[in-house]
Amino acid sequence: MDKNGSFCGNSSEDVEAPLLLPPARSGVKSDRPAAAAASGVRGLIAHKYPAIAAGPLACAAVCALVDLGPGHGEARNMLGVLAWVFLWWVTGAVPLAVASMAPLFLFPLFGVSSADAVAKAYMDDVISLVLGSFILALAIEHYHIHRRLALNITSLFCGDPVRPSLLLLGITGTTMFVSMWIHNTACTVMMMPVATGILQRLPRGNSDEDDVGAAGGQEVRRFSKAVVLGVVYASAIGGMATLTGTGVNIILVGMWSSYFPQQKPITFSSWMSFGLPMALLVFLALWVALCLMYCSKNTGKALSAYLDRNHLRRELSLLGPMDFAEKMVLAVFGGLIVLWMTKSLTNNIPGWGVLFHNKVGDGTVTIMMATLLFIIPSGKRQGEKLMDWNKCKKIQWSIILLLGAGFAIADGFKTSGLTGILSDGLRFLKGAPTMVIVPVACVFSGIITEFTSDDSTTTLVLPLLAELAKSIEVHPALLMVSGAIGAQLSYLLPTGSPSNVVGFSTGYITIKDLVATGLPLKVVGIATLTILLPTLGNIPAQNHH
Repeated sequence: MDKNGSFCGNSSEDVEAPLLLPPARSGVKSDRPAAAAASGVRGLIAHKYPAIAAGPLACAAVCALVDLGPGHGEARNMLGVLAWVFLWWVTGAVPLAVASMAPLFLFPLFGVSSADAVAKAYMDDVISLVLGSFILALAIEHYHIHRRLALNITSLFCGDPVRPSLLLLGITGTTMFVSMWIHNTACTVMMMPVATGILQRLPRGNSDEDDVGAAGGQEVRRFSKAVVLGVVYASAIGGMATLTGTGVNIILVGMWSSYFPQQKPITFSSWMSFGLPMALLVFLALWVALCLMYCSKNTGKALSAYLDRNHLRRELSLLGPMDFAEKMVLAVFGGLIVLWMTKSLTNNIPGWGVLFHNKVGDGTVTIMMATLLFIIPSGKRQGEKLMDWNKCKKIQWSIILLLGAGFAIADGFKTSGLTGILSDGLRFLKGAPTMVIVPVACVFSGIITEFTSDDSTTTLVLPLLAELAKSIEVHPALLMVSGAIGAQLSYLLPTGSPSNVVGFSTGYITIKDLVATGLPLKVVGIATLTILLPTLGNIPAQNHH
């Protein structure tokens, strides 16, 4: 916080100086108005006023120029509000958290929904899941458990002359495996400190400093980007493989059974037989893309100065055995993973959720386990618990508000009638071959998911696709599974998923990096789905109605 504060202070002094003081050194009088105007423009740009104005202007333009037909005023307003919030998100005109709070005043003002309805979207079960995950991740960070894991992974995959591609495979592979069993966000929150723990050994110079020699510094910086991007994408890819890996698959199962009760239900094993090969192929593409785009022949040389296997093992032995507090934090985390995985197993074998009439959500369990951290003693000092609220001051509220905005937008889509207009636009798919239907449904879902969280997209798109499947008479699995996978391909923007924001908040990557790496991955994802779904994807056995 202090860092940010002082940084803002400096920038505002720099900005205000030219606005307040006349340019003293201009000898010629006639130059003064021009110089003052130039400094005024500079001041405006530094204050981000053009970017701030872009939001309301885009909203006004949409409301004035777009016509969605009679009776669709609310849907048009919703598009305008979406343009406003989206521009503020992308340009960074105001802080992310502030832009994410904009729906709280825009929705009621534009008549999209009532103040209460919008505010409720900002706290729901998924958000409590993220909040609990953050508290657990802070505990893991506080007791340096991530450092222990980082040292283990690095010394295992480092190679004696450092092989960057192998190290990347180690980090991303571990992330993908963890993500198969726990929620993507929780996985990123847990693995990102491990990744940055590895990166902290590398120098973090700016491009203008020639710290390790310009070339070496460049290599190290590019490798750092690859590691952060690898963790973000691997946790998204791992989630596809199992039903419990991500909220999207859980929503898909719920909607599948409610829309098509006559079809076979999707079970853990039937999903995995399709999801795992799909995830492995996309993961392979990720690894190859990272190696090609961010590693060169000299990367290994540049890294070997900072990553020496013997040195890493010495550090591991210096950490000593795990103490009571570390074991307890791991026990709580392990307990949480087991509870997540066993809450509801299959239709024939109910999980423990049945004992509570299935009223318990993933967030319920996460907050309950996070609460234990404030009860269990740390065993270090008298009366000290594993966590106290002071240690939680670092929770990234901006991400929680961003998710809330995503849910609010998803609700706004539904209440304003924008979903109906969008599904009418897909009617042209009637009678089209599978090879066309699958990618179109996937791209449709994949575009929406960049602006709102994966779960919101799924909640929004699946009912649409279920209705569409009935009206164009195709097997619903083709459309709904495509929509669910498309919703998980949120690889291009920080707003796409909390995982992207977690990676983005490390400061190692920019939106440009996300787009450059995410776009090829997204194309591979859609292509893989188009090939695999008709072959392996007889998930709910393709018994036509």
